[in-house]
Amino acid sequence: MSAPRPDFRKLSTFVRTFTPGPRALAGQVPTIAITPVADGRTGAYEGNVAGTWKMVENVYRLLTENVRLPDGTPVRVVVAPEIVYGARTAALAQQYYTEQGVSANIWVSRSWAYSDELMGASLGIGSSEWQQCAYGLNGTDRPGAVWLKAFTAAMDEKKRPIFCVYSPDLENENDPLTPHVAGRLLSFARCAAAVAEMRGKNYLSVGGVSMGIIGSDVRRNQMQQYLGMGTVSVDMCAVKGRMDAGLYDHEELEKAVAFMKTFKLDFGKGKRPQSPDALLRDCCKMTLIVRDLMIGNPRLADPAVGKKQGFKADVEYAQGANAIAAGTQGQRQWTDLFPNFDVTESVLCSSFDWNGFRAPFTVATENDAKNGIGMLVATLLTGMPQLFADIRTNWTPASIKTATGVDVSKIAPRGIIDKRNSGAGALDYAVDPRQLVKGGKTMSVQAAWDAIRADQKLQAKLMAEAVKNTTYMAAVLEYFRGDGLSSHYRTPGGIPMTAYRYNAIGDLLTCSVVEGETVELPAKVADHISQVTDKTWPETYWTPYGMTSFEYMSKIGPNHDANSFGLIGADLITLNAMLRIPVDLHNVAADKIFRPTMWDRFGGDDFRACAALGPLYA
Repeated sequence: MSAPRPDFRKLSTFVRTFTPGPRALAGQVPTIAITPVADGRTGAYEGNVAGTWKMVENVYRLLTENVRLPDGTPVRVVVAPEIVYGARTAALAQQYYTEQGVSANIWVSRSWAYSDELMGASLGIGSSEWQQCAYGLNGTDRPGAVWLKAFTAAMDEKKRPIFCVYSPDLENENDPLTPHVAGRLLSFARCAAAVAEMRGKNYLSVGGVSMGIIGSDVRRNQMQQYLGMGTVSVDMCAVKGRMDAGLYDHEELEKAVAFMKTFKLDFGKGKRPQSPDALLRDCCKMTLIVRDLMIGNPRLADPAVGKKQGFKADVEYAQGANAIAAGTQGQRQWTDLFPNFDVTESVLCSSFDWNGFRAPFTVATENDAKNGIGMLVATLLTGMPQLFADIRTNWTPASIKTATGVDVSKIAPRGIIDKRNSGAGALDYAVDPRQLVKGGKTMSVQAAWDAIRADQKLQAKLMAEAVKNTTYMAAVLEYFRGDGLSSHYRTPGGIPMTAYRYNAIGDLLTCSVVEGETVELPAKVADHISQVTDKTWPETYWTPYGMTSFEYMSKIGPNHDANSFGLIGADLITLNAMLRIPVDLHNVAADKIFRPTMWDRFGGDDFRACAALGPLYA
């Protein structure tokens, strides 16, 4: 049956507008398929039907109840129309998955099945980019392990990376999924959803290279080949042009200014480039404009709004770049003349603003796109805001004692890194999220964050605490001649926090992942470090696990890293395997690492496996 013929006459008179969608970004919601398989022989098939569907039901419930995007949207989960047991049923499953926009697949079996014949359900157009996982039941009746090993071997031979899930202990089919199986399935689903959510979106480069920082050199082919993302570039004059033309929502600007005035504000002393009110308003305008450049704003396309607010509505300008991440160049071509982007970056990267609690944006300081990639990936994995940081200074206990007379060897025996971005940091890092949740002291940071996302009262508490703990301080004019307002706070200690960084070596992309925790330094020590560095910038003191701060400083790549509350190193390693990006440095325990079976065929060598496969979208 042919597709319906378009009505070209009607289309030729189409008047364009801003087409709203259910989410801020346009694109398919990540969709994971569950494919049950079984032995097709009469009798054997019938004997496996009930048990196989029971397994599918358990996996379906696990994913639908636990896997969400940062904005709260549940990941879509679809199930094959029937149990796949041969070539035709595999093809029917593939047809259905194509219609549903599937991007990842979990095979499920409790019994033997004809492995190679099932490949029809993973050979459709474009599905070589699917993420694949197989879960075989560890049982004694019709053990799924036999099928599981035969099937993963077939996938390895065809160079289709597949993750293997198998319980270390025998499973009781009447019980819930074991913690090991559930953990592996959730890790796969979280990472596969993140990979799918990035695909087809854009990185928005506001400006170009900042102060010769190589991370600001947005490598378009790397974005496309490794992440499936496009790039959009706008000169910073686009921001100034919109400010001058009033092309922003003036009503929202008033809300933004009022919101910013709930913070403690220090506009500095002496002669400044602008009055306090003008500075604050410009910083808020810049924030609105960068957000609009990223995701668009329908009000900018509305002639009635434009007439009322004094700007000329423009449908094209209202669309935005469908950008899932962005970076602002700032220094120096902008900051020598105008306020810096510290308000823009700190507010957008946070989980809230004048409109309330929301999914964080990813906006990289100094347009360091390689740090922006990491922040995006970690946000998609956790739903949490990410902290952009300079790897400012390594302090050993000895150097701290020399400088301050205080012995910190008991609280920071491995030393600390002063992670102090030049004025911008997500406001959530002024708070320990676990302190906001009842029983939070015994929770993981991720569990506490999930509780906050589900409770408006906790969200209000988070916002109030972050505002109370943050002071926006005038920029140091020596560096920022156009002024600005830096988000100053001190991150509480004792919070597990993972540092990560993407690196480019020629055309190769690699990733570093190091878990650690924040450190609560004595006030005398923290005050000294702040005074000799920059007291207006956000400060976070962090120590890595299993290595000294000097070792971290020595081995990490560039001058910037990004950071996430929680220990997410294992998930980052899994996701990078999906993208075929080798991890060059990590401190994650071997038993937590989850990679495709093909990696074992390369002796566990991440670099050899990724080199053999090449980037996911190349």
